[in-house]
Amino acid sequence: MQVEMIFKVAAIGILVSVLNQLLIRSGREEQAMMTTLAGLIVVLMMIVQEISDLFRFIKTTFGF
Repeated sequence: MQVEMIFKVAAIGILVSVLNQLLIRSGREEQAMMTTLAGLIVVLMMIVQEISDLFRFIKTTFGF
């Protein structure tokens, strides 16, 4: 795994947690939940892309 990927995931996590806390404290729990879900979906899409690249690499390495 690339170091940049870890930093991107960490940055998204920090941003989502700050937004989540701000929205909860202002009484907007629904928007806070949607922000958390959006951050989770973004990170999962990034990870799925990396896993796809890993499988593609393994497939070409072993000639399948």
